Amino acid sequence: MEWLTLLCALASAVSAPPGIMINEDNSHFFGLRPAEEMTEAGLKSFVDQYAGTTTTHLFLCPSAMRTSYKSDVWDSIWEVGAQKIPPDNEVAKRWVENAKILFDQGLDPYKVWTERCREKGIAAWISVRMNDVHDVSDPTNYMHSTFWVNHPEYRRVPGSTSGAWVERALNFAIPEVRDHYRKLIVELLARYDIDGIELDWMRFGWHFKPGEEAQGVGILNAYMREIRALTNESSAKRGHPVQLAARVPTLPEAARGLGMDGVAWVKEGLVDVLVPTPFWATGDYDIPIEQWREQCGPAAAKVVLAAGQEILLRAYAGGPAIENDIESVRGFAAGAMHRGADTVYLFNYMDKAPMVGGEAAYRTLLEDGLSLEAATAKPRRHIVTYRDTVAPGMSSDTQLPAGGRSGRAIKLYLGPAPKTGTTLVRFGLPAGEGVGTVVLNATINDIPCNSVADHPTPADFPGCARVLQFEAPLSALKDGYNIVKASQSAPEAEAQLVWVEVRVDPVKKN
Repeated sequence: MEWLTLLCALASAVSAPPGIMINEDNSHFFGLRPAEEMTEAGLKSFVDQYAGTTTTHLFLCPSAMRTSYKSDVWDSIWEVGAQKIPPDNEVAKRWVENAKILFDQGLDPYKVWTERCREKGIAAWISVRMNDVHDVSDPTNYMHSTFWVNHPEYRRVPGSTSGAWVERALNFAIPEVRDHYRKLIVELLARYDIDGIELDWMRFGWHFKPGEEAQGVGILNAYMREIRALTNESSAKRGHPVQLAARVPTLPEAARGLGMDGVAWVKEGLVDVLVPTPFWATGDYDIPIEQWREQCGPAAAKVVLAAGQEILLRAYAGGPAIENDIESVRGFAAGAMHRGADTVYLFNYMDKAPMVGGEAAYRTLLEDGLSLEAATAKPRRHIVTYRDTVAPGMSSDTQLPAGGRSGRAIKLYLGPAPKTGTTLVRFGLPAGEGVGTVVLNATINDIPCNSVADHPTPADFPGCARVLQFEAPLSALKDGYNIVKASQSAPEAEAQLVWVEVRVDPVKKN
């Protein structure tokens, strides 16, 4: 086994990719394409769209509670049984029908995709959602497995009548739950010749009985050792490294407090890729990659630290959402790469037009990439959001909404400070009486900013009826964190700030 240890270590040391990682979920391809595309050519064309771009890794997700291929150990998505497909859900019906069409033709989409990835020079990974509980408020839904339906005692809160997904997620302290997922992982490793397998602990992120989340650390540490042993066995059989990745919350303390001790996994050599990431509600523009590196110590150099970005943006929990555009993704990448991320991992960025700007924006994203150089060479937006997944008792670091009269300090991470062009600080106000007459003064790092014309289309910003803009002096900007403030001096009613961002255009001058 010495050759295998050396080979895996070498692969880990050199595998930090210059491009981006993209996750393809378990339903998207099947649910959004016509039956006519359920062919070998149709499957290959899906991979081909990423060939020749900056995409280095495709994480292909074959499962939530059921698999989108014919499994020997789990329910397949078309084996509905007593469960029900909502009659008005065309995407759901198409997903079930198209997955079955491929099976009937003898086509395994994940086999075709992984082989095509290798032909096109893209790393092919399988991503396993470790606790997906979509639509558990409806126990009859077709996505639910017979395992979940038949074992309510295995849930975090057995007997819960609230319908809340966090209560109906499975409890990984129960050996049968861990065994259920282990069977699938064993099958996937045997079935597909892949470059790695990912345990997606962020789908949905709560894996232990309420109040006992932190006690789950030892359980998941032991489980990760089991899975690492399986990938090592697969590496020996395949004759090449089969790596292991994990998705965890954005803060090391949040991950540890929920049982997902990513730092320990890195230190122990249990993972090759670690993805600190939000869950779903919003992207997180303040992922402390430097803290992950510091806490992991020298072992951090042996793994890929990939900063995870979601498709949605919210300024605060329960607030209105908007999808990312190309500029906001660049802003996220500029901050993450500046802080030491090896790459960016995109979740829910699936073809063909998941972003504001549509297919053209998506192609620009794939072709330009999100290296620090690429992210800072063109306009970028840095947006105030919050942390959507933290451990019990932890702050979600919410900064908005904020009163406009108080001049509250709002912190943003800008990555490298721009040396040229124009930087605008933007404050979004909701609809309300007198919103059109509100007067704000703005500073960045205590340096006054110059008021310029309002943004012409405030509807582009979630929940905003007006977006005030201020030009920031380049000399006031700093690498890393910058502090912006808005204050009212006029006597009108206090304005509420519900959106704050900084837009950097390295070329344009006013």
